[in-house]
Amino acid sequence: MKRILKGVATAGIIALAVTGITAGSSSAASKKLIVVGFAQTGSESGWRAANTLSMKAAFSKANGFKLIFNAADNKPENQIAAVHSFINQHVNAIVFSAVVTTGWANVLAQAKAAKIPVILEDRTISAAPSLYATWLGDNFLKEGTTAGLWAKKMVGTTPTNMVVLEGTTGSSPAIDRAKGFNAAIAGSPITLLDSQTGNFTRAGGKTVMEGFLQKYGKTINLLFAQNDDMGLGALDAIKAAGLTPGKDIKIVSIDGTHDGLTALAQGEFNYVVECNPLLGPGVAKLVKAVLAGKKVAKANTAVDLAFTQAQAIAALPTRKY
Repeated sequence: MKRILKGVATAGIIALAVTGITAGSSSAASKKLIVVGFAQTGSESGWRAANTLSMKAAFSKANGFKLIFNAADNKPENQIAAVHSFINQHVNAIVFSAVVTTGWANVLAQAKAAKIPVILEDRTISAAPSLYATWLGDNFLKEGTTAGLWAKKMVGTTPTNMVVLEGTTGSSPAIDRAKGFNAAIAGSPITLLDSQTGNFTRAGGKTVMEGFLQKYGKTINLLFAQNDDMGLGALDAIKAAGLTPGKDIKIVSIDGTHDGLTALAQGEFNYVVECNPLLGPGVAKLVKAVLAGKKVAKANTAVDLAFTQAQAIAALPTRKY
């Protein structure tokens, strides 16, 4: 199925079509609260924890909301069941970050029949655009491209053996980051030795990296971790193998969490591409705009940075996640 967001113009969170709409007001307490069901993927990473905190803060009672929160433990069936439950509870709006891109058509058609608007947060899906009102998240394809361009420039003409720690299989960040990275390194002397999922978790990254090292040993020169947590888990495996992360094995990661930037500042990571998790305020504005019948853009993207070691050192004192 054709990816739903291809070719769609996007705007930064700050410049959403809903600019000027506030997430709450001083008179919110005197108004009927907006009931929102939020189905989160789970709590698999530091990024996800920061994202959940941002959403809960934005959808507070003080801002005029009542939030019904559900974490799916990264199981698609749990998340779909949560959305069914939100429909049965007659919430005013449904927000979710999809565990995987597929399998959403039926439940979203039910939400549409119940006249409950759906707002996608963080991740995209492959269902028809008519089944959701809008999406707000990060540009995963661009993140992968940025990481890949750095890798290509870093290796230059030196033959380089790479392994990849993939995110959750079938998830939009795993799909798009791989696509962007692979396109960016095309024509470089980088050879892919292996690529496996670590499910975006620190434990998964460690386990998979241990397997890579047992199989390929010191022939590995480069690691692309599709999120910081997997890269951080890999550090333990690399050190246990008697190798020095950041030197013997160069590491490029995506997320830009405090722990990830700390590893970069210490020279254990070599480059980190940001994926902004603080999406709550923007999503809350979109929910209010959609419920008010205002026109909003179909797709809205956050602005992501990228960090060298020096930039990480400068950013860490004020890093919010």
